[in-house]
Amino acid sequence: MPELAEVRYFSQRWLPGLGKRITRVHIHAGKRVFRGTQTAALSRSLVGQPLGKIQTHGKQMMFRFGKDRWLGVHLGMTGRLSAKSATHLPSRHDHLILYTSRHALVFEDPRLFGRIRFDRSPQPPSWWSSLPPDLFSRDFSASRLHGVFQKRARTPLKPLLLLQDFFPGIGNWMADEILWQASLHPRTAAGSVPRPGVVRLHGIIRKVAREALARIGRNWSNPPRSWLFLHRWSDGGRCPRCRRQLVRRPVGGRTTCWCPFCQNATLPRRRHRA
Repeated sequence: MPELAEVRYFSQRWLPGLGKRITRVHIHAGKRVFRGTQTAALSRSLVGQPLGKIQTHGKQMMFRFGKDRWLGVHLGMTGRLSAKSATHLPSRHDHLILYTSRHALVFEDPRLFGRIRFDRSPQPPSWWSSLPPDLFSRDFSASRLHGVFQKRARTPLKPLLLLQDFFPGIGNWMADEILWQASLHPRTAAGSVPRPGVVRLHGIIRKVAREALARIGRNWSNPPRSWLFLHRWSDGGRCPRCRRQLVRRPVGGRTTCWCPFCQNATLPRRRHRA
């Protein structure tokens, strides 16, 4: 599933439409990506309106048209945004296409796990304004992170980092990267991390997010080879720090990669044997 940086990258695929007016809309009404959305109102309201602003927040995107029309996009597992020529003909997976005089702004989603929202209001809709604090906001502080860890004291770090209510935009690979860089085992109970460790982890979360945005989010470049990222995807990978073999096992229902030598566990040995 696309994470913070991939979402930023795909949101920028619609940049060619910025400032351009929508001339017509193609929509696959009835598809589950439009659940809860009035597709007729979406089509009718966007025609004639210019794309004025592109925003991302975690795994969410929002596009403002005119002064009061808001299009929300969640990519799900297989959603993609792209800009094609204005002569583009819809394919079976192109569920929403916004045509301008020069481009076709396409949302495609083969497996239909994504979601399209639409609202017309003077202010951003509640599904956007009620999102949790961004990872770079002042509200996402080390103190707040410590509070989350205390409330979820028994929750292992890996599944906790995947909770979007607390860590918007962090997904499977980012969580593994953060824990590897912090030398924390993915099954470590959140409440067992001391306050200095929480402060350090807070800095690493922002560092990984910032670097991912600068590389993947900008032009789909890979992070440095010194990261876990390029070594975690298949069995037999080796830790870029100690060169020992990495472990890949489910943690919290998600395939998780870690180095059993660099990431020392703090839970009883019988509960996390690598």
